[in-house]
Amino acid sequence: MLQKSLTTIIIFLLLHACSNKKESNENLPVTQSTEFAKGFTIKKIGASTEVTLLEPYPNSSIVIKYLLVPKTEEVPSHDANVSVIRTPIESIVCTSTSHIALLDHLNALDRLVGFPSTDLISSTKARQRIDSGYVTDLGIDNAMNIESLVGLQPDLVMSYSIAGDMSKLDKIKSFDIPVVINAEYLENHPLGRAEWIKYMALFLGKEDEADSIFTAIKTEYLRTQRLVENISMKPTVISGILYGDAWFLPGGQNYGAKIFRDAGYHYLWDDDTSNGFLKLSFETVLSKGKEADYWIGVGNFKSMEEMKSSERRYALFKSFESSSIYTYDARIGAKGGSEYLELGYSRPDIILKDLIKIAHPELLPDYELYFHKKLN
Repeated sequence: MLQKSLTTIIIFLLLHACSNKKESNENLPVTQSTEFAKGFTIKKIGASTEVTLLEPYPNSSIVIKYLLVPKTEEVPSHDANVSVIRTPIESIVCTSTSHIALLDHLNALDRLVGFPSTDLISSTKARQRIDSGYVTDLGIDNAMNIESLVGLQPDLVMSYSIAGDMSKLDKIKSFDIPVVINAEYLENHPLGRAEWIKYMALFLGKEDEADSIFTAIKTEYLRTQRLVENISMKPTVISGILYGDAWFLPGGQNYGAKIFRDAGYHYLWDDDTSNGFLKLSFETVLSKGKEADYWIGVGNFKSMEEMKSSERRYALFKSFESSSIYTYDARIGAKGGSEYLELGYSRPDIILKDLIKIAHPELLPDYELYFHKKLN
């Protein structure tokens, strides 16, 4: 009898120990890796998610952490410098048109309630929402109407920082409105930037949808990239235009340089080690790029005549003489916004096809340019 009781007790203790171990394991942090994006990490802690921004702005010496806690859960203990955000959010103010594209991909435009300079938005679905009065225009981004924003009481403001100045964002947070930084623009791989759809999805409760969408984009990008693996001729290419006295063009490790390489071009600043934008004199660009086969990415110019009227020296380039100049603004929204600057960064597979079609049309005989068009 005593032996039977001891056996029962031992079994009970073992089962209890296993149950506690399972419960303990469920609360252990689990880090989820991104495939191409380098700017953020995701760590699951029980029902919550810790998101770490590794470089919130260029040359940042800090990291920023957010703790995303489902509204049905209690907020777990956390460090004082970690911002808590209740998810899923039901309303959001975005500050970049590239954020709009992410909402569009995830069928979450119904959560957009505010945006600075809504005329910049091209998405047809977003424009319908704007025209119906559901999205408040908050003025110019760098002078955003904080009073109007506070009146919206959004669950979240998604912003960005170019130089690390957080004063505007801190002011918004002082009204108990959560603010998160989106640093997608710092990614130097086209698929890395596209993968920030997973970042947006964390706040919306749409992680599965984001994984599926990104996988489809990645698969198409890599499939398209393989088309140029065995090409023997790589045409030379330059990009950018003069702004004042300086010519801005992608550094050798920049997103733009990478996608040129993936499309089978020889970008003339390939050997540069920077991932931002180079600021060069006209003479420097002319010296290196005068004989370039293509000139892709010429700001807002709509014709070669307009380019020449702006700066007669543009005509000195071989690509100008041969009419091998392409703009990425083939598609403009109803109010003048650039669809490329909105949708393009999350659809690098389309940009890649455009670039291949321009330089290697025989590889995509039935494809028609989407973002790009030749200037006349």
